[in-house]
Amino acid sequence: MAVPLLETKLHVPRPRRSLVARARLSERLGRGVESALTLVSAPAGFGKTTLLTQWLAAAAADGRSTAWLSLDERDNDPAVFWTYLVAALKTAAPGVGDGALALLQSPQTPIDAVLSALLNDLSAIPDDVVLVLDDFHVIEGREVQDAMTFLLEHLPAQLHLVIAGRVDPALPLARLRARGELVEIRAADLRFTPEEAAGYLNGAMGLALTAQDVVVLEGRTEGWIAALQLAALSMQGRGDVSAFIAGFAGDDRYIVDYLAEEVLQRQPEAVRRFLLQTAILDRLSGPLCDAVTGQDGGKAMLAALERGNLFLVPLDDRRRWYRYHQLFADVLRAHLLDERPDDVPDLHLRASAWFEQHGEPSEAIRHALAGEDFARAADLVELAFPAMRRSRQEVTVRGWLDAIPDELIRVRPVLSVNAVGVLLVVGEIEGVEGRLRDAERWLDQAAGTSQGPDAPAREMVVVDHEEFARLPGAIEVYRAALALARGDAPGCVQHARRALELSLEDDHLGRASAAGFLGLTSWASGDLEAAHRSWSECVAGLLRVGHVADTLGCTIALADIRTAQGRLGAAMRAYEQALQLATEHGGPVLRGTADMYVGMSEVHRERNDLRAATQHLLRSRELGEHAGLAQNPYRWRVAMARIRAAEGDLDGAADLLDEAERVYASDFFPEVRPVPALRARVRLAQGQLGEALGWVRERGLAATDDLRYLREFEHITLARVLLAQYATEPAGGSNDEATGLLTRLLEAAEQGARTGSVIEILVLQALAQQAHGDLPAALAALHRALTLAEPAGYVRIFVDEGPPMAALLRAIAKKGFARNYVHRLLAAGTLAADSPPVAQGLIDPLSEREQEVLRLLGTDLDGPEIARELIVSLNTLRSHTKNIYSKLGVNNRRAAVRRAEELDLLSRTRNR
Repeated sequence: MAVPLLETKLHVPRPRRSLVARARLSERLGRGVESALTLVSAPAGFGKTTLLTQWLAAAAADGRSTAWLSLDERDNDPAVFWTYLVAALKTAAPGVGDGALALLQSPQTPIDAVLSALLNDLSAIPDDVVLVLDDFHVIEGREVQDAMTFLLEHLPAQLHLVIAGRVDPALPLARLRARGELVEIRAADLRFTPEEAAGYLNGAMGLALTAQDVVVLEGRTEGWIAALQLAALSMQGRGDVSAFIAGFAGDDRYIVDYLAEEVLQRQPEAVRRFLLQTAILDRLSGPLCDAVTGQDGGKAMLAALERGNLFLVPLDDRRRWYRYHQLFADVLRAHLLDERPDDVPDLHLRASAWFEQHGEPSEAIRHALAGEDFARAADLVELAFPAMRRSRQEVTVRGWLDAIPDELIRVRPVLSVNAVGVLLVVGEIEGVEGRLRDAERWLDQAAGTSQGPDAPAREMVVVDHEEFARLPGAIEVYRAALALARGDAPGCVQHARRALELSLEDDHLGRASAAGFLGLTSWASGDLEAAHRSWSECVAGLLRVGHVADTLGCTIALADIRTAQGRLGAAMRAYEQALQLATEHGGPVLRGTADMYVGMSEVHRERNDLRAATQHLLRSRELGEHAGLAQNPYRWRVAMARIRAAEGDLDGAADLLDEAERVYASDFFPEVRPVPALRARVRLAQGQLGEALGWVRERGLAATDDLRYLREFEHITLARVLLAQYATEPAGGSNDEATGLLTRLLEAAEQGARTGSVIEILVLQALAQQAHGDLPAALAALHRALTLAEPAGYVRIFVDEGPPMAALLRAIAKKGFARNYVHRLLAAGTLAADSPPVAQGLIDPLSEREQEVLRLLGTDLDGPEIARELIVSLNTLRSHTKNIYSKLGVNNRRAAVRRAEELDLLSRTRNR
């Protein structure tokens, strides 16, 4: 359930009719729409907000789509900030950001994925949108600032951003300025000119000042609008205006306090009391003011203050919500603390009670904390936590908990466990154990088993009784998570099993979490069947509580396990069923959908349907990273790298694996197929044995290592390196080392029923025996591999071994074993590696990939577009292009296309 939004933050403040027109600044703002960012940066009181409201009113009248967001300190929580920003955009472009909002509700979704979803939506809107972020100086959180930098660097042409604040934001302003993508309006620009000052003082404020008075006052204030406004208010009704102006010291920044005090002193006592009492509020409405002041008539008082130009800013069109000008509010609060400090806590508590009654728990908590009623704040936080957790506002909750004295949290077991959840989400382990012990002591006391010096001496406080009933299981789930984070697999298992014993039957989410931790530990140990059982239980529990996106994430685990077991068909069915589930519950935008296509691509690649494998990856990319889990970027690149390697583009495969390592994101899943090991295999295929041996040394691998599942893929890769070394140095003992290692690996994989590994190990044993000259032993190993592989449809695991495997397959075919299957493998190998190149009339013919590049060089696509079409990096494209130029004897694209036409190469590549 999403936390309610304050709609007033999304309303453009209504411009006053009597404002001075500032054509020079409006014209500059209009020009700024052609750039990415307009920055309005000046100290308080320079009219930033007023200028923007004037300009937006004119822009809206001209039909331009505009959106507004007023920021405050609470928006430093990334989930809050981006939820409000999307909500603001929706006011101008309905439908934009639905996928981003869905991702914000999902746990552990990286903010880049949220922004990618939002940017994709913005790129598709037909009209331009101007988004204003007011008071951006309150945003100090690094995570929000970094994400805003990402947004700016990928901003579509349709969106123009305007940022207003008192200080320059932590954004790449210099880079934007150098590109001509930044328009700036600063304090010097915002100062009133003498003509504007005259228009304001005599027109807007109704003062009959002489030209000389205006010049003096404008000079004394240096065009500072807030000082002019305060001076004008002080001069109203005076008979000695010239004397007042003569004594005015506008260069003193403390003049604001002086003038505000004078303005306050001239108000009737009832108005002055109202102003001071309501100064604690960030926004004001009639009913809220009545609750805080204990008086009636708040709505009428606000309307009167607005008519009197007393620094009140309307926040909506219906005049229901207002706020004080920031400078004025600061002064009011200072006077309140000076004159009536004892009233402040009670005023905050009245506000807290009103917000609680009106369904705004965040505001209720904030005022309870400001009023230092920490017990009330703790009660409210405990009740609000489930909703805050679902909306991913752990940063906000963390701030609340930090403000509540520790002794109050320690007597509240539900709040203590909530604090653990927040700590683990933000990646902190310190303090978790203490919180869990506090909660356990209260549970023992409630059960009548507490005794000894650790028994609590105070009374337990529980507000959310439903959560309290779930605590025993929740504590054990968190202990399992803590153990796993510390690398304590036995401890994780112990606590996860205990969680299942203690969880309520209807606590499906808690039981699913415990089952998931059991699945993780079984998977990491290599007990795949037990892992699959636990993960299946986890999926069932998640589905019962409607966590469909998390179910898709678990599907990856289920399919990976089935693939390791050699059951490719079962893996494919898992992906297909998950896609069907996604279609029934939200469609392709659902987080994790893109990962299903990556997994299906891997199955198709192994079965040698490279076209289908590529199409599934393209479909995944079309959905965008917002429809994928945090690991999708690196999984996608690994899958595409394996397709490139199958196509013979080893350079492209290596580049993609380099990219995969750069974008790698870890999760709780065991890393059973590390990217560096995959790259070492590509280096072997490229003939770069030295690079592969370097990887072996870096990882500290040896044929005599103790074997465990988490390093099984690396040890199989080591066996490949040793076999390649033997091929280079037959006199060495690396073949014996490889053979011995493979024997031990086979025994371990067979014991764990990891048929996928068994097949690969048998293939390598066959190649090792072949290299050693023992053909019968080689064919025996191959026979076993084929027997296991045929039912699942394995192809690439044989074909990728090249000519040595083709020779073994031909030898075993002569013996009549599985002829159809073996002939299919031989045919696949022929198509992949042995097909003759197209006659080209070149001494050094173009490879198939180079022919593809050449065909696209003959189109209107530029380099980056060709790279995207071929799904390769720009560096790989440049490498292919350089090879093409060398083979054709040219040095530029135009000459290459002309030479290709002379050789009739373009028509041949089009007809392939």
